[in-house]
Amino acid sequence: MKLSVIIPVYNSESSVAATLRSVLAQTYDDFEVIIVDDGCTDNSIDICKQFHDSRIKIIQQQNRGLAGARNTGIRHAQGEYLAFVDSDDLWLAEKLAKHIQHFERSPEVGVSFSRSSFIDDQGEPLGIYQMPKLTDITPEYLFCRNPISNGSSVVIRRIVLEAIKFQENLYGEIEDFYFDDRFRQSEDIECWLRIALQTNWKIEGIPEALTLYRVNMGGLSANVLKQYESWEQILVKTQVYNPQFIDLWGNKARAYQLRYLARRATRQRAPKIAVNLLHKAVGIYWRIFVEEPQRTFISFGAAYLLWILPQFLYQNLEKLMMQITGANQQRRILHEQKSEFKPMNSEVFNS
Repeated sequence: MKLSVIIPVYNSESSVAATLRSVLAQTYDDFEVIIVDDGCTDNSIDICKQFHDSRIKIIQQQNRGLAGARNTGIRHAQGEYLAFVDSDDLWLAEKLAKHIQHFERSPEVGVSFSRSSFIDDQGEPLGIYQMPKLTDITPEYLFCRNPISNGSSVVIRRIVLEAIKFQENLYGEIEDFYFDDRFRQSEDIECWLRIALQTNWKIEGIPEALTLYRVNMGGLSANVLKQYESWEQILVKTQVYNPQFIDLWGNKARAYQLRYLARRATRQRAPKIAVNLLHKAVGIYWRIFVEEPQRTFISFGAAYLLWILPQFLYQNLEKLMMQITGANQQRRILHEQKSEFKPMNSEVFNS
């Protein structure tokens, strides 16, 4: 078994069938599918059981959260490579094949990720993409910008996760952990940062948008503040094993994270929270204006326009900007694919 696909499932009956279909439709087929029932209370697992494919295994556990479900999947996985997909996201059919090709031509790469296309709650494309930097990813850049962007975009060599494994007794017995179960948010970036700081493996992306990432354009603005509190715990944990890194880059990373969360607050129609987060970001690290002036000014502009413009006018302006951005991103992706994986390092959009 060359590859294991791990799907954490918790109360996602409206989307899990589409997710599983997208996995089983892969052109690369030497894989197992490990579905981790993380204490579902709806019909999600009954839906999964309707798929009759010998590659599927279902593992049940009491709820441990996303990190805990992934860890359970990793412990049961047989593959040399591990791929993760959340139960509300989708893959294009050639995703796994492209990542295997990436690993085979780049033996120094331990973590391979793809770009992502945004879809809405109904699975319809929004026409915009996550467009992160793909190469020369340093620990500093990873911490400030998280180019991997989402957990459904990544495929990892098993040996990389074994290199950052730690043991804890969190549930009554000592177990191996890869993601940190104590994080209920920001568990991805905490894991990626440990890989960057504690191993010599390269983290690298491929230019195609092979993951369809479902976004909630509404949501509760309180979740933004909760996410920042969770993200701050990464600094606390990292300070223990690499205090010099946090001393050098902690405030810069805080500012970039606050700006990202301000953009989320803007999408969630919470302009006051967005503006406050942006002002806090600049107060912590004013150089964000110098290092990324375009993104920073756009973030400020969007937040203030949301505050002062009538809702219908702002929505029309937002729709126009998304159309322009999406068209530019599509041209860039096509250009980079034709250039045989020689991506530009400048960014257009990274959620």
